[in-house]
Amino acid sequence: MQDHEGRVAIVTGGSSGIGRAAVLALARQGSAVVVHGLEADAARATAAEVIAVGGRAVAVSGPIQHPATAAEAVEVALSEFGSIDTLVTSAGIQRYGDVLATSDETWDEIFDVNVKGVFLAARAAMPHLRASAAGSLAIMSSVQAVATQADVAAYTASKGALNALARAMAVDEGRHGVRVNSILPGSVDTPMLRASARLLGGEEDADGVISTWGMAHVLERVGQPSEIGEAVAFVTGPRASFITGAELRVDGGLLARSAAPMPEGRVQDA
Repeated sequence: MQDHEGRVAIVTGGSSGIGRAAVLALARQGSAVVVHGLEADAARATAAEVIAVGGRAVAVSGPIQHPATAAEAVEVALSEFGSIDTLVTSAGIQRYGDVLATSDETWDEIFDVNVKGVFLAARAAMPHLRASAAGSLAIMSSVQAVATQADVAAYTASKGALNALARAMAVDEGRHGVRVNSILPGSVDTPMLRASARLLGGEEDADGVISTWGMAHVLERVGQPSEIGEAVAFVTGPRASFITGAELRVDGGLLARSAAPMPEGRVQDA
């Protein structure tokens, strides 16, 4: 299927993890892609993957919390491909700590990247999404915005803010024909997840930690980036044309399972 044939996308955080998977999924379905990454080499490497299989892609780099980075991504999209139809915001960072352990600097860093970066990218791209016949924005949030683990106060707050921002933009942009949705992955086998696993289990037991986390999901495994990339391609494509303001959970059933114990000796009635 070529749902994105002839379209042009910008993907922030597109050089690794879920962002890279979104780039590859959109390119497979026909989109030209501007690949943003913090590091230039990584962004160019992802763009080269697309080009190697006959797709169209170009790389840009820089801190997403700087207005100039979003402006450059938009300028490159217009100069290289002539329009912008899709924006996917996947750049993000994770830091640990409860409110007492979270410094001012850490709080600001997380909100600058995870929230301000989305705002800046959306503001820069929105006039062009409005001009598109199929403008769509997908914001990468997290299940942590709905049900949080311990010691991720700032990260969880940033993801909750993203869900609220997506709803606000969906309301504001609907009259312009632009759809805005947030995507809430569960645990996904990305460099970020593996870094967290190494913090807990060390390099030698990272796989074991990830396997344990996977068992919290109904499907008893963590997700793969490609599975989230496919959800991005769907929700920004024509088959999702009546979906906006939604929070799409792609979490392997993580949020579907109750943590409360069942009464012994019987199945609880609905």
